[in-house]
Amino acid sequence: MAFLVKKYGGTSVGTIERIQHVAGSLKEAHEAGDQIVVVVSAMSGETNRLVGLAREVQPAVVDVRELDVLLATGEQVTIALLTMALKELGVEACSYTGAQIKILTDDSHSKARIISIDTDRIMDDINAGKIVVVAGFQGVDEKGNITTLGRGGSDTSAVALGAALKCDECQIFTDVDGVYTTDPRVESRARRLERITFEEMLEMASLGSKVLQIRAVEFAGKYNVPLRVLSSFKPGEGTLITYDDEENSMEQALVSGIAFNRDEAQVTVTGVADQPGTAFAILGPISDLNIEVDMIIQNIGADETTDFTFTVHRDEYSRVIDFLQSRQKELGAASITGNDRIAKLSIVGVGMRSHAGIASRMFRSLSDSGINMRLITTSEIKISVVIDEKYLELGVRALHEEFELAAP
Repeated sequence: MAFLVKKYGGTSVGTIERIQHVAGSLKEAHEAGDQIVVVVSAMSGETNRLVGLAREVQPAVVDVRELDVLLATGEQVTIALLTMALKELGVEACSYTGAQIKILTDDSHSKARIISIDTDRIMDDINAGKIVVVAGFQGVDEKGNITTLGRGGSDTSAVALGAALKCDECQIFTDVDGVYTTDPRVESRARRLERITFEEMLEMASLGSKVLQIRAVEFAGKYNVPLRVLSSFKPGEGTLITYDDEENSMEQALVSGIAFNRDEAQVTVTGVADQPGTAFAILGPISDLNIEVDMIIQNIGADETTDFTFTVHRDEYSRVIDFLQSRQKELGAASITGNDRIAKLSIVGVGMRSHAGIASRMFRSLSDSGINMRLITTSEIKISVVIDEKYLELGVRALHEEFELAAP
């Protein structure tokens, strides 16, 4: 008997048949004695359909408050259908929107952050022997406005509920059966990991691995919520994400996985003054536009000038280039250039902490494959490089072989 939060993504509840399959699985777990809170996403494709409708009505700029009201309906459909399916199987269940159980967030529409969750109503139902079905991805601010947590926000909803309810485990059901050493669609020999640390998963999520939303991993690590990634369609143990311990650290592989991100674009500002405040003059206004900057490199100054390079999401590339070019004279820059056909390739592993030479092996492997590195950044457990997008899959396979990730 365990207290579990189970989250099902859009593909897991994408059709009536799949919703009924989920209901059957939940009935089995419930009859085995588990106490269950279910968090669901909108049916696959529904969020994109709703966004499309909004853009038909407001082609230029969509009103973010009203967009949140619209998008929140996707999960509302799913919670009602799943609860009906459970009741059809004779299981007592009750559905709730984010507002009904008071998932309180800030007022940042489309990117809201959870402040608190009122668990009284949920626990009353759990103690009454019911399965509770909650709409993921959404909440409500202090003024009662519906808010959403951003793409993948249902993962965050599930982990936040797990933390608030002090569950035994938060299980994320998706269309893959765990976390792999890299994307199996790129490297067929990729291997499922039995366990991975919060640190490693956080890095992999931030570097482009789309198995889990980064904020969900942050939340799980902060509140020590054991997280497990499982398949809705294939039985198995999945991958457990938890804190590292000394015993596991001794046997930790040097590199646990290879992550990559195709959604990167590079921007270079050349010939700016090599003096304090230059970086802020460039990046401060970009931050004010709510645009996230990833990798940042500043060259060594020459003739009292320097070049400044950074990466942003590819969707923001044109906006950043246009903005900086409009301020080129103010910045005193010689040129504003960029490249939106790059990719970020990274190796991740807590085992890198205690072993030297990992970077040189990575660089040699890429060099032997004829791949040039444009930018390089490192941290305690990761090394990331920016390369031309056309070489990405070649680079992934080369590094997977170099660090012998196909071997158990």
